[in-house]
Amino acid sequence: MLVNVFLGSIVTGTAFQQLHAFLHQSPTQIPRNIGETIPSKATFFITYIMVDGWAAIAGEILRLKPLVIFHLKNMFLVKTERDREKATNPGSVDFPETLPSLQLYFLLGIVYAVVTLILLPFILVFFAFAYLVYRHQIINVYNQQYESAAAFWPHVHSRIIASLLISQLLLMGLLSTKKAAQSTPFLVVLPILTLSFHKYCKYRFEPAFRKYPLEVNFEVIFGSIGFNAFLFFYIIYFIL
Repeated sequence: MLVNVFLGSIVTGTAFQQLHAFLHQSPTQIPRNIGETIPSKATFFITYIMVDGWAAIAGEILRLKPLVIFHLKNMFLVKTERDREKATNPGSVDFPETLPSLQLYFLLGIVYAVVTLILLPFILVFFAFAYLVYRHQIINVYNQQYESAAAFWPHVHSRIIASLLISQLLLMGLLSTKKAAQSTPFLVVLPILTLSFHKYCKYRFEPAFRKYPLEVNFEVIFGSIGFNAFLFFYIIYFIL
């Protein structure tokens, strides 16, 4: 969604609006042209947030699609009570679809926080409703199938850092087109500090997500194959 929605709309909008500049200027001027186009795309992203974001939250709380699917299954497939339980199973949160959308709106918020403040209320309303709706859905509706021990968090953290870097680079390109062009070199320290913070978090916290305590590993092993089977395989391993 980062490439298709954010970068795609900005780059293509820049190419169509400033096609002459793209053809007759050097490639080093492309970031400046993109920086000039970012504020003009605020109205498009406001509309996108209302149409896609707010409507998606409303659809999540209404759940019309699962309701229709349940009635179709109830009419044609449900024969026993077990079939009815399977038909009424709400499943779990669709992380591959939900998380990219949330990360896209986070990127829009931090990019336009210093460019076009009129977009921030729409982002704040979206995240406020998203928090309330998904909190309700996870607690009262969805059946989480597994507990990953927050193993997905390093991926989310890396994408948040990438969003910060993109916003800082675009801010540098925008300021280079304004009267504050002389202050642009001082902003180079922001990506460096962001990458340093990412390295620190990766070194300090990632082992907690990648490596589990020995006690937890033993509980998983004993719970799955039993202590006797584990002891048998352990002895065979050292004999061989």
